[in-house]
Formats: sequence, C-alpha cells, structure tokens
Amino acid sequence: MDQTDRRLMTELSRNARLPVATLARRLGLARSTVQARLDRLEGSGAIAGYAVIPGPGAAPERMRATVLLQVEPQAGAAVLQRLRAMAEVTRVISCAGRVDLLLDVVAEGPGALDAALDRIGSVPGLRASESLVHLATKIDRQPPAGAP
Repeated sequence: MDQTDRRLMTELSRNARLPVATLARRLGLARSTVQARLDRLEGSGAIAGYAVIPGPGAAPERMRATVLLQVEPQAGAAVLQRLRAMAEVTRVISCAGRVDLLLDVVAEGPGALDAALDRIGSVPGLRASESLVHLATKIDRQPPAGAP
C-alpha cells in the first residue's frame, strides 16, 4: 500500500459512500485509476467492506429484557393494570414456580430500557424483580411474524 492508497483509505474512512468520481477529484487521479485501486484494495483484503456508522441523529438500537416478577398475594390485578400502561412491556406471561410473572420488555436504547426497568421495579405490589437484559440471540426457532 503506497501513499495514494493511504489517502484513498482516509477519504473512505471519512465517508465510504463517496462516488468514485469525487474520490478521483480529491486525489487528483483519473476515475479509472481510483476504481482500479479500489478493486486491488478490496481484492487484497485491505478493504474488507463498507459500513454505515450511526451518527448522533440516528435512532438508538432497540434493546430487550426479560423481567421476572414475584407479586405480593392479592396484588396481581393491580400489578397487571400498571404493567398494561407501560408501552415497553410487550408481553406478560403468568408462571408457576418461583416467579409469578415473566415480562418481555423492549425499549429504544439503553437509557430508555433502564428507565422502563426502574418503572417496573417501582410498581406497588411487587415482592421481588429480576431483570435479564438480552445480549445476543443464539437460537431462534420462532417463525417470523405473518408466517404460516
């Protein structure tokens, strides 16, 4: 990789969507020369791909959590009423065992998820709660929405 290749890589690292003609103009090269260099850099593995880097105006990535709740006796109906009012709570499942309710929670980014978990934890009538923030899906056998 020579100095021109490094300059080309610098331009691409600033904006990988620049047209070849713009890159050629900025580097003072013919468009065909820039295209040949890009082909060579991609072929050699020096350029492994092009990526979108979200900026400050981009929507945050949705985050998911499973919340396990133990509910005080006789407080189930009131707890469910409060959970229904929370848009981040997408599903509530009643359980038999050490927990009474299993919640699916979805929020727009870590701050929103943290706030939702705080609101859930402060619902009157809870004996205990445990939050499990989802990191990565390893196996998913659920059919996509709308699939037969």
